[in-house]
Amino acid sequence: MLARLPWPLPALLAWAGAWALFAGGQALGLSAWLALALASGWGVVVSVWGGTWWRRAMIGLGFPLSLALLGSGAVPPWAWLLPLMLLLLIYPLNAWRDAPLFPTPAHALRGLAALAPLPEGARVLDAGCGLGDGLQALREAYPRAQLHGLEWSWPLRALSALRCPWARVRQGDIWRADWGVYDLVYLFQRPESMARAVAKARLELKPGSWLASLEFEATELQPQAQAQCPDGRTVWLYCAPFQASAASGHT
Repeated sequence: MLARLPWPLPALLAWAGAWALFAGGQALGLSAWLALALASGWGVVVSVWGGTWWRRAMIGLGFPLSLALLGSGAVPPWAWLLPLMLLLLIYPLNAWRDAPLFPTPAHALRGLAALAPLPEGARVLDAGCGLGDGLQALREAYPRAQLHGLEWSWPLRALSALRCPWARVRQGDIWRADWGVYDLVYLFQRPESMARAVAKARLELKPGSWLASLEFEATELQPQAQAQCPDGRTVWLYCAPFQASAASGHT
């Protein structure tokens, strides 16, 4: 049940439980090391609440890392809140439900134009552009396109705009933006959000527009083409109107 809670609630509950066990163990007379082992063991056990490896790592490591910082005499006890505040500033809570900050590798989209041709001046969106690595890869693939980036975190949006002055980079929610004005929407999301992306693309992308996903396949759709990145990962390409995959059961 807890695994179905919206992220980051599982992590917050796990960390709160670990701190409660640690404080309770010491109150009952346990040694600091035994209380630490008890609380850390709890974090490892409940890390299964994280649906991906990076979430499991955050759940399991959150308590010992915060305790290590609190235990340092070089900083005041409240100092552990500073990295959390910085994390929330750079990567707000609702953005945690989407992909973490994984940059698009250099030259990952080099052969895209041959498989998904676009007219000169086509509008291309990097949905969740992060620090701008995807925009740079898209510029290499489509040098004559109008490139747009959308990023929820305003510090990342500002850095992306600095790195990509030739693109229009805006702060905003990729799920509320209108994808229908673009000729290609590029995603580097995560498997859990692909179904939502497919539903939005089906509803909004006009005929002839493309949906491109790095690494993660839209299993509900039949891909028109696939491109291989230099590191071996796949870019999945889908053209509207989309065809349902045979395994999806859609018509």
